[in-house]
Amino acid sequence: MERDKIISIAKSTLTIEISELDKLKERIGDEFIKAVQLIHSATGKLIVVGIGKSAHVGNKIVATLNSTGTPSQFLHASEAIHGDLGVIQKQDVVLCISNSGNSPEITNLVSYLKDYSSALIGMTGNRKSKLAEFSDVILDTHVDLEACPNKLAPTSSTTNQMALGDALAICLMELNEFKENDFAKFHPGGSLGKNLTARVEQFLSSQKPQVYEDSSIRDVIISISASSHGITVVTDNDKITGVVTDGDLRRMLMKGDDISKVLAKDIMSANPKTIEKDVLAKEAMKVLKDNNIGQLIVTENGQYFGIIDLHTLLDEGIN
Repeated sequence: MERDKIISIAKSTLTIEISELDKLKERIGDEFIKAVQLIHSATGKLIVVGIGKSAHVGNKIVATLNSTGTPSQFLHASEAIHGDLGVIQKQDVVLCISNSGNSPEITNLVSYLKDYSSALIGMTGNRKSKLAEFSDVILDTHVDLEACPNKLAPTSSTTNQMALGDALAICLMELNEFKENDFAKFHPGGSLGKNLTARVEQFLSSQKPQVYEDSSIRDVIISISASSHGITVVTDNDKITGVVTDGDLRRMLMKGDDISKVLAKDIMSANPKTIEKDVLAKEAMKVLKDNNIGQLIVTENGQYFGIIDLHTLLDEGIN
């Protein structure tokens, strides 16, 4: 297939799906509001039910809801009628997703979903379906055209389902006043969570190179060489006065002067950048980037505490 043909098909697919999303947007109204209110006021959790492609969509919706403050659980329709209905409690709200609303698994299940829960929300493309008949609220996701050229594979319809699930999640997120720190609680292991919660102290180097203002050039070289950071911190009575880097050493040697009497204070860079250990790690990354430096001195109440390295933060997903 030629390049232009591939691009044409891709653009046509997106055009069709965007058109169906535009129609979906115009249908947002009272029933959507009622669905949001039912879920928000429920004393239990939201149970999302689906089968086939709608099951995959349902799993994604559950993942989004759980990560944004709405406790949810996915229930596969075929498993539900073989014992898993027990996960539904009377205080729960059920969201059942089915484009046709008439698949055998769904028609066998809807009466139980309604009886066992506090409310049944049907997300369907067929308002005359069995699912719609039993639902307390209908979220209409019908499409006039699937992007699939054979009109068989769910494409526009599943896009509508996914998008409407996102709309529900964001509305509930706003109603719950779910903020950045709340989001981070549910993402402690990923880069999102780390950027929102991780502190500088968590990423400290195990090395703490240090010399004094009157340290000899030999001691400075030994201190820099003993660590992997190419830097040592110069202090005077526990006060940070400067840093010496391997670059400072090279520049000193290029001058060709007698270095036997050179002291740390003679070649150090004064007033180096520092950051307190309890500051967010992402703030340390900003300082490093803004100043185009590879290491940052970490302090505790203004006293030298350690070093944090740019590459360590990058490796941990801090940006």
